[in-house]
Amino acid sequence: KLASAGVELHCDHRALSILGPRHALNVIPAVDDDWGKEFLALIAAVKVVDSLEEALEHIANHGSGHSEAIVTENYSAAMRFTDEVDAAAVYVNASTQFTDGAQFGLGAEIGISTDKIGARGPMGLAELTTYKWLGEGNGLTRT
Repeated sequence: KLASAGVELHCDHRALSILGPRHALNVIPAVDDDWGKEFLALIAAVKVVDSLEEALEHIANHGSGHSEAIVTENYSAAMRFTDEVDAAAVYVNASTQFTDGAQFGLGAEIGISTDKIGARGPMGLAELTTYKWLGEGNGLTRT
């Protein structure tokens, strides 16, 4: 589906060796600037990691603070991921496409923030409160 949609994959050396030229995918070597970048196009950066610790470190260094997801059958890994990832929305076995005001029952989305506090001036408890949305699925995607 990625190939037929024309998606370009910026892959680290391990992902390149897995995907390689035997697939009809458009793969190119990733560069350091690819990590943590929002391409705003049909482009995805792909990195293979050896452990949950390495994944959490990569997200801590390159994550957007907006939304992150893990695909796993390991309950302990899923719970550790949701506890430790610093993002506004964290998903287990579900697409980050659900990060949308309307999907969360907030009505039309009028803005997006990855800041932890957006209030100015005098503040009460409500202004000092932030949210971390957690979503769980079983391969759930949004079409």
